[in-house]
Order: sequence, then structure tokens, then C-alpha cells
Amino acid sequence: MKHTKVKDLLNSTNTIDEVSVKGWVRTFRNNQFIALNDGSVIHNIQCVVDFENTPEETLKRITTGAAVAIKGSLVESQGKGQKYEIKVSQVEILGDSDAEKFPMQPKKHSLEFLRENAHLRTRTNLFGAIMRVRSVLSFAIHQYFQEKGFVYVNTPIITGSDAEGAGEMFKVTALPFDNTPRTEEGKVDYKEDFFGKETNLTVSGQLEAETFAMSLGQVYTFGPTFRAENSNTSRHLAEFWMVEPEVAFNDLDANMDLAEDFIQYVIKYAMERCEDDLKFLDERLAAEEKQKPQNERSGMGLLEKLQFVLENNFKRVSYTEAIDILKNSKPNKNKKFNYIIEEWGADLQSEHERYLVEKHFKSPVILFDYPAKIKAFYMRLNDDNKTVRAMDILFPGIGEIVGGSQREERLDVLQQKIAELGIDEEELWWYLDTRRFGTAVHSGFGLGFERLVLFVTGMSNIRDVIPFPRTPQNAEF
Repeated sequence: MKHTKVKDLLNSTNTIDEVSVKGWVRTFRNNQFIALNDGSVIHNIQCVVDFENTPEETLKRITTGAAVAIKGSLVESQGKGQKYEIKVSQVEILGDSDAEKFPMQPKKHSLEFLRENAHLRTRTNLFGAIMRVRSVLSFAIHQYFQEKGFVYVNTPIITGSDAEGAGEMFKVTALPFDNTPRTEEGKVDYKEDFFGKETNLTVSGQLEAETFAMSLGQVYTFGPTFRAENSNTSRHLAEFWMVEPEVAFNDLDANMDLAEDFIQYVIKYAMERCEDDLKFLDERLAAEEKQKPQNERSGMGLLEKLQFVLENNFKRVSYTEAIDILKNSKPNKNKKFNYIIEEWGADLQSEHERYLVEKHFKSPVILFDYPAKIKAFYMRLNDDNKTVRAMDILFPGIGEIVGGSQREERLDVLQQKIAELGIDEEELWWYLDTRRFGTAVHSGFGLGFERLVLFVTGMSNIRDVIPFPRTPQNAEF
């Protein structure tokens, strides 16, 4: 008999004489009540065992974490809290679980403990909910771009270019570490390596995506990216997923329109399809907030925050205007910011971004026209020769969630910027070709997928929204 998902049984509109269900035992009370979950939904289904007619040996094996197959009838529940339950006629133990050794006991665990048991943490309500929301958001991203006629491009994971110019990259090599071939100058001889040149794990698929946009019109990438940044914070990962659309003939204004529409679409999609999970995450966040001192509490609940992004047009503000607002703000004048804003040209920190969103404008904010000195080489230089057509989208509670720009389409300007930064033009010959043959205005942005999942789930640590986090000194699992 084919088994039915717990979600479908709980959504049933009538009782059913014979059902089969498989899942993992969350709890087993009074030798009678099994709380069963199969991962399809946050709620458990209660299965009532006729313990008098069930062998004692079987009852002993119904423990937290055990995998079981249950047959019985779906009946109206006698107790409170659920509409239906299963009156069990047969229990089969598919996989035993030693109750004393199983780490995921039915009690509150610290997030740190759950990270140490990342292979089992999705057996909890919290991580089941987070990963279902992550899955739905991932699908929504593809759906949005496919509906708009974008072409999905798989950009290389191993690359010879550094899109950000950051230099914090993981090297890829097949050379032996104990006997590395060297040149006469004593440097590593990469000509002897697998690719015959120095290669790294990608930090972004943007440059390659740009080349496709200049022939296919509108494209997007959605794949893993890597940063060898030694940042042991709640906002950084060494391996994370990036969404990067690139659109030919789009200027910065059109780029901002696209980013705003895209974000609102995927959040709305998740809210419509993850109602139970988001309600649970909203309640969890409210309980967490209550334990904080009053001045550290967020002004909004999770669902309220999501609705806030859907209902408010994103306020568009130039970097120059934002600096004036921050310079004259109370926290800056009273030296309450950790990083005091003193002059134009400062790189904004999360505290500044959150002030603009949460206190000053009280809406999501898109900052644009940043100083060229603090932005990447590929961003289009404005006529003032000191700012570039860059934009960042700032969200409540999180700060920057999207970074993008109108790309520099003029060959001579791009060559000059590359030379100033000391980048070898030969390394980017293919990228410069897109400016030699049919160049045009084009734009794009990058969204760190985990930052989006962090915002939508209300979690505070990015390590809790990716299945197996990769961070400094940690590549477990």
C-alpha cells in the first residue's frame, strides 16, 4: 500500500478507512500516543496505538528518532490541537533509534549545539521550517526569472578571474604541496598545474554572465560562490549561494526596478506557500525578542517585517544625501555609532544602513551613486568622475541585501580603471571583448541567497539558514 504524506493527511477533508504513513517518531507518550513527522509539514500527526494488543517488544522500539511505518484509519481526533489522528492497526519499525544516544531529544537545544549536529538538526521543527522556506524561495527565484524570459546560465565554479578584485579567494590546484614545481625565480610554476595557470574558486559569476547578457539579452546565474575571508561573524560564510541577473540595455533605474520587483515577488511567493512554517518562525522570534532588553528589541515581528517590504515602495536615496542624513543624525552627533560618519567617502556599515531603513525612512532603501573609490572596477563612472552608478538595497534588521550597478560599457574607461588597480589586462581579454564588439549599456545585481533566507526566516545567524555551513576552521560534514 502506497504511503501518504503527513501534510496530505492533516489537510484531508474527511476521514479515511485505511491509510499508510511513514516517518520519524518525535515523541511517544503513555505507550499510546506517537507524534509522527515525515518532513512534509511542520505539524506532527498523532497516531494512537492499541497498546494492549501491540507486542511489548514493538512498544519498546517506538523511541524518539525511530523510523516507523504505520497503517490504520484516519479518524476525527478525540483530543485538542488536531482535527484528525490515526487509529493504528499496525506498526512496523523501519529503523531503531537508541533513545539515550539520539542527540535530538524533545527539548529546547541551543543553536550552537544544533550546528554541531547539522546532519540531524532538520529533525527539529525549527530547522525543518527553515529548510522548507529555503527550498520554496529557491524555486521562486527560478520561477520569477523564467516567467520574465531570462536565460539561466551556469557560470564556472573554477575561474582564473577575480570579479570583485578582493583577492580573498580559495586557490584550486593539483600540484603536490610537498614537492611544488618552482620557476627560476622561486615562484610556484603554475604552467605545471592542471589548468596551466593560477585558478581559484569563483567569488561571483557576474563577469561571465555579462558576456551572455550581451548576446542573450537577459540572463541570471544562481550558484555557489566562495570567499576566503577570515570573518568569523554571524553574517559571513566561506561558501554561499548567489543570484546574479544581468540585463542588456538596462540602466541603473531599470536595474533598481528589477531588483525591487524581484525581491517583493519571491517574499510574497514564500508567504503564500509557507504559511505554517512562517507562523511558527514568527512565534519563535517573538519569544526570542521578549528575552532581550527593551532597547535591543526589534520594532516589528517577522510577518510584520515581511509585509513591510511588500507594502512599502523602496525609497531611492543617493549616497551623498544618505551621508548628510547620517552626519546630522542623533546617534552620530552623540557618538552612539561604532563608526562615526565624519566625511563624504566613508564606507557605510550595517549600523548606518539599519538607521536609514528603520529609523529615518521607515521603509526599504536603495542607495545609489557611491564613491568610485569604495566600489569595484566594473561599475560605470558618472560624469562627476568621483561616483559610480552603483546601488545597494537595505532592509530592516539586516542592512545590505542586494548590491548591483550599471556596468562600465566604455572600453577606454574600463581599461583605465583596470590599469589603475594593477589588474593584468591580459587576464580579462575576453571580458574587454564585449566592449570591443557591440558594447551597450547593461546592468545587473547580486543577491546573497542566504541573506534573503535569513531575512525571511527571522534567524540571526547565517550558519542556521544553509544546510552545512562552511566557516573559518570548520568544514564538518
